[in-house]
Amino acid sequence: MTAEALAGAAYLVAALLFILSLAGLSKHETSRAGVAYGIAGMAIAIVATAWLMVQDAIFSPAGLVGLVILVVAMLVGAAIGLWRARVVEMTGMPELIALLHSFVGAAAVLVGWNGALFDSGLEGSLRDIHHAEVFIGVFIGGVTFTGSIVAFLKLSARMSSKPLVLPGKNVLNIGALVLFLALTVWYVITPELWLLVVVTALALLLGWHLVASIGGGDMPVVVSMLNSYSGWAAAAAGFLLNNDLLIITGALVGSSGAYLSYIMCKAMNRSFFSVIAGGFGIEAPKSGGDEDLGEHRELDAETAAEMLANASSVVITPGYGMAVAQAQHGVADLARRLRERGVEVRFGVHPVAGRLPGHMNVLLAEAKVPYDIVLEMDEINDDLADTSVVLVIGANDTVNPAAAEDPGSPIAGMPVLRVWEAENVIVFKRSMASGYAGVQNPLFFRENAQMLFGDAKERVEDILKVL
Repeated sequence: MTAEALAGAAYLVAALLFILSLAGLSKHETSRAGVAYGIAGMAIAIVATAWLMVQDAIFSPAGLVGLVILVVAMLVGAAIGLWRARVVEMTGMPELIALLHSFVGAAAVLVGWNGALFDSGLEGSLRDIHHAEVFIGVFIGGVTFTGSIVAFLKLSARMSSKPLVLPGKNVLNIGALVLFLALTVWYVITPELWLLVVVTALALLLGWHLVASIGGGDMPVVVSMLNSYSGWAAAAAGFLLNNDLLIITGALVGSSGAYLSYIMCKAMNRSFFSVIAGGFGIEAPKSGGDEDLGEHRELDAETAAEMLANASSVVITPGYGMAVAQAQHGVADLARRLRERGVEVRFGVHPVAGRLPGHMNVLLAEAKVPYDIVLEMDEINDDLADTSVVLVIGANDTVNPAAAEDPGSPIAGMPVLRVWEAENVIVFKRSMASGYAGVQNPLFFRENAQMLFGDAKERVEDILKVL
């Protein structure tokens, strides 16, 4: 069997393992196996690619140079990856993922330019198809690259989370897409290098504008959307490199990311097209929530502990603030302690709690919270009216009643956890500042709601001491 045939067989096995990885990651119970499948698939793919390079190196000096570059790149990449994996906090995972997506986009742009600068040896219609692949691949990669950079800047608070609203922004987005289509046809007919320069600049600008136009409240969808873009960018690179594994893997990532984005848009009552088009068609909010909502009430840890001890049922709704405070282990201990006292304790997790899909679920799993008491929003919402106490730990926009009651709110129509229907609500928060979407929360001023200010981890520990 030839080296190419062996590599092809290895790529097929790797592709199957990637499919098993996606299936495993869809459930808590099988997520560890899913990660293992993904690691195994990637290891096989790397070894197969290196084996092909070794064969080239045996018969060609150029192949030897390529092998050396590959080994150096693998070592550098592995070192950086291991370092980032060791030092990154869970709170930093969303922006890290966004940054990793940018690398995929940049790689697609470089592969596209490589395909344009070096003669492919194709003729006729195949040559035209190759030119289209180059142009489309560069465009998708460029949009993914700068879009991911903007997402990284927003998620890491290096850039305002508020949406950028340029005059005629919808016209700019549609005009850029129409121009891209026209340039693609032009490049296929006359493959001039300056056209590739123009589309690269156009893609970089469009990617920046698309994501900059999306507000902070929709950033979890943006991360998922960019994941999809990176998949299609990888698939485009696969066509240019004639690599079946890249095509299959890119299609898997692209389609699964698009479907996840669609699911999350439904959960947020957002138009899928509006979000992926950079907020196209979304009107400016009629009110920003700056009106006087009254006075809030405060309580201390002792009073909170007494309320919890006397409760028959407790629901905990975590948010990004829990991740920032690294309070998940204390929250898990609190849930265990209350359950030992006979209190029914469950967790209510909003689909977009945190800043990337599944953020809260990962934190709770890390703290060894039993899977069977972690419920999704649709599973817990109808039970909140019969709940004694709801603990809102670091959540804001996902429990905001303005989404259901104020048509002029920027988050109007977004399905939220109806925690205000419970008998009592205790909100763990550092201050009265608005959430990531920049919207004030009327919940904080309700008669049945009380604020417990300070670091969530410290406040939970104070409650545990009293209990």
